Amino acid sequence: MSNVELTMVRQELETEKIDNVALYLKQELHGIELGLKPGASVAVAVGSRGIANLSEIVRTTVKWVLGQGWRPFIVPAMGSHGGATPEGQRAVLEHYGIKEADVGAPILSSLEVVELPSEGLANKVYMDKYAYEADGVIVINRIKPHTDFHGTFESGLMKMCAIGIGKHKQALEIHRFGVTGLKEMIVPTARQIIKHGRIVLGIGIVENGNEETAVIRALRPQEFEEEEPKLLAEAKRLMPKLPVDQIDLLIIDEFGKDISGVGLDPNIIGRIGIRGEPEAEKPRISSILLADLTEGSQGNALGMGLADVVTKRVYDRIDFRATYENAVTSSFLERAKVPIVANTDAEGISYALRAASRSPEAARIVRIKNTLKLKELYVSDSVLSELKHRPEIEVTGRRIPLVQEDGCLPPFD
Repeated sequence: MSNVELTMVRQELETEKIDNVALYLKQELHGIELGLKPGASVAVAVGSRGIANLSEIVRTTVKWVLGQGWRPFIVPAMGSHGGATPEGQRAVLEHYGIKEADVGAPILSSLEVVELPSEGLANKVYMDKYAYEADGVIVINRIKPHTDFHGTFESGLMKMCAIGIGKHKQALEIHRFGVTGLKEMIVPTARQIIKHGRIVLGIGIVENGNEETAVIRALRPQEFEEEEPKLLAEAKRLMPKLPVDQIDLLIIDEFGKDISGVGLDPNIIGRIGIRGEPEAEKPRISSILLADLTEGSQGNALGMGLADVVTKRVYDRIDFRATYENAVTSSFLERAKVPIVANTDAEGISYALRAASRSPEAARIVRIKNTLKLKELYVSDSVLSELKHRPEIEVTGRRIPLVQEDGCLPPFD
């Protein structure tokens, strides 16, 4: 197998970006009036997603709040992430650089919630107690295609208002309705939280194909429903994808919660892993191998069930409590099932190719760093022959073995 080589190729991705994020956000916030009195307390709700420039965006927001004469604090806006514990959710924020000393505001992390009026909804409505008691709440989130469903609203400010600020209890309440809860209950639930929970501002972020900040919008809550679908459409336009639709083996060097809410983005791999929900028509991938779990995932291996093979390296990093709590809360248990475990990268590749009924020499193989980083990737010769004449693809001179003599994947970079 070590005689098989892969070639690095580069895709031309959408790369428009904001060069100075702090300055841009300051200008976006300039002149906004929230009607809060001097000394008002303001909760800044921050989630568990890996977002480019997140600490800078939070720090700039905090400075703006302080400049208005208000008292900011940070609230982890997460459902079951961080192991559904106050300490775990604080640790998630700190991993992203959201530390009290750095951003200039205390972090108040709790799973305690207040029940708000549901006014005829099938589900109950909850809100983080600290956020509820604040004079105003600012919501910060990236707007992007959701990993579980597609609709007018997916991942963004409305979802953050509903499930993020509603904490673990709201996540359980929404997810007990399965995909229907996500598709039909997030928006009306968010409306109740906006109505009764003093949401005063949202900062929506869109990233380009290189994980760079492309759009930042400061929106008043009455603008969420009109403007967020436009930002979602822009996010879909900028989103990268795999360069071919038919793949025998996709090797993913790393996955984790800091990469995607499901560890590896179903929008990229074409597998959603939810019973009763149709899978995407493309890409069509016979076997997926996960080689490692990111440090930033803190042992949460949600999404491994979307793969066919994982390495022992992945298995040894799994925090089953955190993984299972996330999976059970979502109700999508398939995504937390452990695939076949291979002792080495080479063994994992062998298992995956045998399952795909392909020899290493003939197989259509693609290797990526993770489902966020798709500018540079490695492909086998059978894929290369399809790509080398496409104008948006640059074929580099870098060739590496599929596996090294020691059975490990060669370094990606």
